[in-house]
Amino acid sequence: MVLFYFIGHSFSYIIFLSWCIELWLEGMPSESDKWGWKHVSVFGGFDKGSGTKRWKCNHCNLRYNGSYSRVRAHLLGFTGVGVKSCPAIDKSLREALQILEEERLARKKKRTSGILKPGKRIRTSQPSVTCVRKSIAKEDVDDIVARFFYADGLNINVVNSPYFQELVKAIAAFGPGYEPPSVDKFPDSFLSKEKARIEKSMALVRESWPHTACTILCVNRSGGTLGSFYISIFVSSPRGLLFLKAVEINDGDALENVFSSVLSDAIMEIGPKNVLQIISHLGHGGESFESLIMSKFPSIFWSPCTSHAARLLMEDIAELDWIKPIVMCAKGIEQCILTYQCSSQNVFTQNLKESSNPLSAKFAPSYCIVQRIFELKQALQEVVVGEEWKQWKLTIPEDIINIENAIIGDNFWSRVHLFLQLCEPFVRLLATLNIDKSVMGDVYDWRVQALEATRSKGIDDIALNQLEVLIENRWDMLFSPLHAAGYILNPRYFGKGQTKDKTVMRGWKATLERYECDSAARRILREQLGSYLRLEGSLGEEDAMDCRDKMDPVAWWENFGSEIPHLQTLAIKILSQVSSVVICQESWQDNDFPYREMADRLGVERVEDVVFVRNNLRLHSQRMGNVNSPSGQRNVNSSSPSGVKTWDSSRLDQRKGIVNIHTRL
Repeated sequence: MVLFYFIGHSFSYIIFLSWCIELWLEGMPSESDKWGWKHVSVFGGFDKGSGTKRWKCNHCNLRYNGSYSRVRAHLLGFTGVGVKSCPAIDKSLREALQILEEERLARKKKRTSGILKPGKRIRTSQPSVTCVRKSIAKEDVDDIVARFFYADGLNINVVNSPYFQELVKAIAAFGPGYEPPSVDKFPDSFLSKEKARIEKSMALVRESWPHTACTILCVNRSGGTLGSFYISIFVSSPRGLLFLKAVEINDGDALENVFSSVLSDAIMEIGPKNVLQIISHLGHGGESFESLIMSKFPSIFWSPCTSHAARLLMEDIAELDWIKPIVMCAKGIEQCILTYQCSSQNVFTQNLKESSNPLSAKFAPSYCIVQRIFELKQALQEVVVGEEWKQWKLTIPEDIINIENAIIGDNFWSRVHLFLQLCEPFVRLLATLNIDKSVMGDVYDWRVQALEATRSKGIDDIALNQLEVLIENRWDMLFSPLHAAGYILNPRYFGKGQTKDKTVMRGWKATLERYECDSAARRILREQLGSYLRLEGSLGEEDAMDCRDKMDPVAWWENFGSEIPHLQTLAIKILSQVSSVVICQESWQDNDFPYREMADRLGVERVEDVVFVRNNLRLHSQRMGNVNSPSGQRNVNSSSPSGVKTWDSSRLDQRKGIVNIHTRL
C-alpha cells in the first residue's frame, strides 16, 4: 500500500475510531477505565474480589503486590503508598499518563454526578449517522469497523498492528469528545515529533556500537518504476536492528557511484570504527560496490549473506547427476497429483505444498519437495491403486506409468531416503542462520560438522568426494575471514584444533591484517590468543571452562576475558555480529517505498522521514514480539544459550556399512 495513501486516510480513520469508541465509552465499566493496568503484567490475585493483585511493571520490571492505587502511584511517581516511582518513565511519558489520570477522574466524576443519564444521545462526525443510543452491541461496532475498511480500501491487516490497538486504547482513555487533529499536521509536525522520538530511542542502541561494533545490512527489491530498484540499509547489533535509510537507483544512473556514495555516508553517520562488516544481498553488481567501499574503508569487512549462499549450495547438491533424477521424479509426482486433484471428484485431500519446516521450504526448495513426497508415501500408494485413479488416467493424454511405478515400487523410496539423510546436516544449518543471534564461527563449525555427519551416513567415496568438492567450491561464497576468527574465539568451539586448520588460520591472519593496521597491535593480539588457547589466568578457572557452552559467547568474554583486553575487545565485536540479511527480510519484502506522487506532494525530505519512521516502528514492533513473521521467528528448539541449534549426533543414522549410492541409484 502506498504510504501517501495511508497518510491521506489517517484523518477519516481516526475520526471513525473516535466515534466508535465514544459510543463504547458510554457503557464502559469503571474497572476498564483504569488505564494503569495496561502498563503492568498481572500474575494473579489474593482474596477474590478484593482488587489486590501480584503485578510487574512493563517499563522497569519491578514487582509489587497491591491494588490499582499502587499501580497508579508507581506510574505517576506518587510516594507514601509502599511502592517506588517507576525509574524507566521519563518526563514526557509521565505527563501523558497524568493527563490520562485527570481524564479518568473527570469521567468518574461525571458518572457519579449523574451527568450521563439513560437515553442520552451522542452527536457524531459520521455523515450517515446523526444520533445513536447510549449503548451499542459489540457485534454492531464490529460491523461498522469492517464497513469502514471495505469502503475506504484500507488494509484489513491493520487491525493486527499493535499501533492500531494502542490507538484504540488511547482514544478510549481520552473519553467522549475526542477531536482528531487536522490532516495537514500528519506530514509535518506529527511526523517530525515521531521521528525525534524514534531517534531518541535509537540513541541507546548507538551508544553500544563502540563496544560491540555493528553490521550494515544492504538488501534490494525491485521498484514500481521500470528499470529501477531500491536498496534499504539496516544496522544490526546486539541491542537491536535499526533501519537507516533507503535509496532509489535507476539503471541509467552511475550505479556504483550512487550507491557507494549513499553507503559511504551511512558508514560516516555510524562511525567507521563502529562498523565491523557489511553484508549485502544485492544480486549482480555487488562486487563493484565492494571494491569501491573497501578502497575507502580498508578496515571494514565485506561478508557474504550466508543464507543466500546456503540456498545456492543446497540447489547445487540437488543438481548432482546422481541426485537430480530423485528431485525430478519427486517434482513429477507432485505435478501429476496436483493435476489429479484438480480433475478428480474424490479429491486427494493431502496438501502437497505444506512443509513442516518453513525455513527449509524457503532455502532448500528441492529438498522440501522430496521430503513432502516422502512423508505422503503411504497416502500416495493408496491413491494410485484405487479405482478412481485408474479411471482418471484413461482420460489424460500423458503416459504416467513411470510415475505409478515410482510410487508403488521400492527403488524410488530407498533413493529418496538416502537423499534426505544426505541433506539433513545441510538443512540443519538453515536453523542457525535465521535467528538474530551471533552466528560468527557457527558457519565454519557447520562445514566441519556437516562433512563429518555425511561421512557417518556410510556413503561411498565417489559420492562423498563429489560433496566435498562441491562444498569447497561454494565455500568462497560462505566464507569470510570473520567466520574463521569467530570459530577460534567462540568459546563453545574451544579445543577443536583450529590452529591446525590452514583455512582457519589463513582467515585469522586476514582478520588481523584488516582489523588492525599496526604490526605491534597485531603482535599483541597474537600473543593474547596464545594465552586464551593455553587457558592462562582466569581463563583456566573452573567457572570459565564450565561456562564455555552454557553462556552466550559475548557474555563469556565480558566475564572472563579481562586479563587479555585487546583480544577481549576483538572477540566481543566479532561474536556480536550476524551473518545473514534474513533478520531484516520481513521489513525489506514489505517495504512499500513511496512513489513519486508522494514525493511531489510532501517533498523528498518528508518522504525519507516517512520511510524512516515506518520501518523503525515495524522493527520495534517485531522486537516486542507483536509481529508474527516467518523470517523473524527464533528457533524455539534451540538448546544453546545463543539460540544456535546444537548438533545431536545420537539422532543421526550411524550405519557402519558402506552404501554404494551409484549402484542403488
